[in-house]
Amino acid sequence: MKQLATFFIMLLVFVFVSCKSNEVTLSDIQIIGSHNSYKIAIEAPLFDYLHTLEPKKMESLQYTHISLEEQLNLGLRNLELDVFYDPKGGHFSNPKGLEIVKSLGQEPLAYDVEEKLKQPGLKMFHVQDIDFRSHYLLFKDGLLALRNWSDNNPNHTPVIILINTKDQKVPQTREPLLFDKNALDALDDEIKSVLPASQLITPDDVRGDFDSLEKAVLTKGWPSLNSVKGKFLFVLDEKEERINNYLLGHEALKGRMLFVNSKEGNSEAAFRIVNNPIKELAYIKELVSIGYMVRTRADASTKEARTNDYEKFEKAKASGAQVISTDYYLPSILFDSDYKVIFEDGTYEKIKKK
Repeated sequence: MKQLATFFIMLLVFVFVSCKSNEVTLSDIQIIGSHNSYKIAIEAPLFDYLHTLEPKKMESLQYTHISLEEQLNLGLRNLELDVFYDPKGGHFSNPKGLEIVKSLGQEPLAYDVEEKLKQPGLKMFHVQDIDFRSHYLLFKDGLLALRNWSDNNPNHTPVIILINTKDQKVPQTREPLLFDKNALDALDDEIKSVLPASQLITPDDVRGDFDSLEKAVLTKGWPSLNSVKGKFLFVLDEKEERINNYLLGHEALKGRMLFVNSKEGNSEAAFRIVNNPIKELAYIKELVSIGYMVRTRADASTKEARTNDYEKFEKAKASGAQVISTDYYLPSILFDSDYKVIFEDGTYEKIKKK
């Protein structure tokens, strides 16, 4: 009888372990998303004028997006948002591009009619004074759109959102404010002010009782997909110096809202951004195989769309990277091209084969 009881206990353990290993986790998904997801195309007179000055640079900016809600309704589950620090408000009001259009004898399209840019808080657009049109000029408004969409679609696959913090100086444009430690804290605060904890996947959630986030994802793995449906996961897509500022006082991202693009071997490492799946195919495969989540790109700077080149997209799929970013989940409406990034079954998300 004792031997029989032992056998059944061992059988139950085996079944439990087998079920656990076959459970679909967040890292088992592969999703297609958009790059600079808030962006509205530079209006034609301004684009044409700037194109005469810097044709290659301007061609790299020749893309546009439908609203965040429309992208999510289409099935995209990855977005990328750029944010500028503006704690007092008004720093980015009246972009110079509007004056350029007027100087060309044309009337610019309506812009910031509600004077959102005068409000304090993070702003969301691509390049100051040049590529400034956005579906949501306020970061908070973009977050609110996400929350409302999620409330209406509560069982959605998690949406992974990359954040770029912008303070690059661009010649002949206004100088942005430094995205310092206060700005990084404001980023967390604005996310928390709009999205409740119940709609967020945070480093604390994934780390659990482990002392290291990296140890958690490489040992326990990512949460089950069912347990995180209806949620958002944010990633700070920045270089080491800014990541270190974000980590100050928050070792292993304790208490922080965003994951970060830290290299393997760091306590906060869990999500990697490796943008060239052709050159880095083996590296991405290795990262994914040991437990990291990875974002890569199918195209960049409009090049693939102009030549209908799908090599990057094919390598991105083959790499196993969970997130594949594109400017062309729909074909371009700004130049002639049939290029479109979508899975073979006509969707933008799938579960990878184990």
